[in-house]
Amino acid sequence: MTIADDIERLHALRDRGALSDAEFAQAKARVLGESRDAGSAISGGGAQNSFLHRLHRSTTDRVIGGVCGGLGAHTNVPSWAWRVIFSVAVLYFGIGLITYLLLWLFIPATPAQSV
Repeated sequence: MTIADDIERLHALRDRGALSDAEFAQAKARVLGESRDAGSAISGGGAQNSFLHRLHRSTTDRVIGGVCGGLGAHTNVPSWAWRVIFSVAVLYFGIGLITYLLLWLFIPATPAQSV
């Protein structure tokens, strides 16, 4: 399905009265914005807003390296649950420990906020 097809469907919905003018404008912007983001993600421009680029280790909610605290801050899973997940995963040939250490190495700490 192309962008033109999506916009044509939006016009049809607006003409039938299923969408108000404000809803049509919002939906059209979303269709055009998503296609623009997809194109920039391919070229590398949209990658700055990805989950992995926003992920940081916590400097306040930490037991060892702040990885679980950072994951808890960026997901709907609390940090204690991440700690349990990594602890259980350690029992499976050390996968949890290896994963934790790699995340500790490659995820930057939360930048210090100036007051």
